[in-house]
Amino acid sequence: MSSRRTTIIAGSLLTASFSAVMILSYTAVADDQGPGSSEGGKAVDEAPAGVKLTTLLPEKISVDNSSQKTALTATVKNEGTKESGDIRLLVVGFDGMTVKDVKGCDAIAQGDLPEGSNSGFSCAVGNLAAGKSQSYDVDATFDLSKTGKICLPVQTSDGAKTYWQQGPVPFGTTNPSPNAPATPLLLGTDNTPVAPGGDELPRTGGGSDVLPLGAAGAALVSAGAAGLWWVRRQPQQQ
Repeated sequence: MSSRRTTIIAGSLLTASFSAVMILSYTAVADDQGPGSSEGGKAVDEAPAGVKLTTLLPEKISVDNSSQKTALTATVKNEGTKESGDIRLLVVGFDGMTVKDVKGCDAIAQGDLPEGSNSGFSCAVGNLAAGKSQSYDVDATFDLSKTGKICLPVQTSDGAKTYWQQGPVPFGTTNPSPNAPATPLLLGTDNTPVAPGGDELPRTGGGSDVLPLGAAGAALVSAGAAGLWWVRRQPQQQ
């Protein structure tokens, strides 16, 4: 076999191997999020007659172990028989889970975030018809050495009332995979750190159950043993 032909074959094999690695890496991260779940959700302020608002988060997500990037879908639904009126959805990250972007939504100013949270976005849903839903693509990072939580309050457009709030609910795994391309996380599961010998997770943020927002915002407050939270009636300028 000539030297030139050997070089061509070797180059082709290298290209094929590189393509296979790219495909496998993408497949590992682009995990099926499974059905949506309202786990950790609770009605707060009474909604208008005929309006029933809830939210959904995926039952599982996948975190790239190299970049710490992950993605999920946050959904707000009107399961009632009448229009919701003008509402908004907040997407707030806690501890090891940082919300980097929510498509079509505005970042909440750092000073207006709840104490203990690290990021948040406000989504102007508008008037949601009966039986309809609105979904938002969420880009986030997850530090696998920490716990990570997300919270989805559904409010009137001025933040005066909170009809529903899901969370802060954890994502996590009890079986970390530090050597794998990605780690799957399950909704409602406290995270176990990847670092070997880590018996206790580092705690971040405020130690109190009360998470007041800034002067222009609402406040997330502990609501009983279930660990559910709501946003106090205090308008927040969008």
